Amino acid sequence: MLSLAEISDRLEIQQLLVDYSTAIDNRRFDDLDRVFTPDAHIDYTELGGIAGTYPDVKAWLAEVLPNFPAYFHMLGNFDIRIDGDAASSRTILFNPMKLSADNDQIMFCGLWYDDEFIRTADGWRMTRRVETKCIQKFV
Repeated sequence: MLSLAEISDRLEIQQLLVDYSTAIDNRRFDDLDRVFTPDAHIDYTELGGIAGTYPDVKAWLAEVLPNFPAYFHMLGNFDIRIDGDAASSRTILFNPMKLSADNDQIMFCGLWYDDEFIRTADGWRMTRRVETKCIQKFV
């Protein structure tokens, strides 16, 4: 049986995952400062993105994502594992992205987020994110 502390940790981490998606979908990239540690490693290479430290990836996101007129994140299957002040998770993502304002072509991305977290004085923060592709289809 989960303790109240374990339930709280899981809910806080799940909210952090949602906060990431909300920041990206609303193009509020500075909100990601409350999701990642400054030295976090992020790897988006599975779908053609970059890998690097959080500041470099944040700047890349702010440059690249405005090229897509519409997109959203839908998360599910939150598998969160807590080990003291560290945690890991695997979360599935469905992410349709409109490719151009000139046509209705949509790219459907299905992937896993494999993440690592640490507990900080400001709460849980992500230290590592790696995308693993499930599907990528253009329609």
